[in-house]
Amino acid sequence: MTDAREEDAALAESGRLLFAGAADFVAASPSLGSLPPMEGVEIAFAGRSNVGKSSLVNALTGRNTLARTSHTPGRTQQLNFFRIGERLTLVDMPGYGYAAVGKEKVAAWTELIHAYLKGRANLARVFMLIDARHGFKSIDTDVLDGLDKAAVSYQVVLTKADALKKSETEARIQGVQAALARRPAAYPEVLLTSSRDDQGVAELRTSIARLLAERGA
Repeated sequence: MTDAREEDAALAESGRLLFAGAADFVAASPSLGSLPPMEGVEIAFAGRSNVGKSSLVNALTGRNTLARTSHTPGRTQQLNFFRIGERLTLVDMPGYGYAAVGKEKVAAWTELIHAYLKGRANLARVFMLIDARHGFKSIDTDVLDGLDKAAVSYQVVLTKADALKKSETEARIQGVQAALARRPAAYPEVLLTSSRDDQGVAELRTSIARLLAERGA
C-alpha cells in the first residue's frame, strides 16, 4: 500500500512538472497532408462543440491563452498541436455536433479526424470530453463506436463538473462507467474536471504522466 501511495505521489509530481514547463503551439492542420511530423507521444482531446476542450487545455498548462477559446461553438476548425516539454504533444481536435456549421465542412472535419485517428502511430490515447451536465448523447456514442472499431484507446473526462450537485455527480459517474464497461477500447477510469475552479486538473495531469511512464517516455 505504501509503495502504491509513493508511486501515485511520484506520478502526481511528474504530471505537475510536465505541465509547469514549456508549452508551445506547433501547428494547425486543416488536412491530413499538413500534419506535423510525429514526435514523442501524442494525446488528443475530442468532444462536442462547446464541451470545453480549449479551456481544459489552458487549465492543464496554466496558460489562459494557449488554446483559443470562444463562446461560439465550432470555432476550432482544424487539428491544433501543442508541444508540452520534450516528451508530449497535445492535440485539440475540432468539436463535433454543431449543426450550424455547413454539412460540407462537417464532412471534411470528420474525414480528417478519422484519418488522423487511424494513421497516427504515436497517438497514445484520446481523452473524450463529455459535458457532466448532460452525459452521453447519441453523437458521443457514435464517436465511441468509431474509436472502439479503430482500436484507439480513449478515456472519458467529464467537464463542467462545478455545475453539478454531489449526488448528481456520483450518479453521472456511475452511469458513464456502466456504459464504458461494455466498450473494448475504453480506459476504465473516468475523470471529473472543471476548468472554472481547476477541479480534477491535477488528476488529469497525473493520468497523463502515468500514460507517459507506461509508454517509456
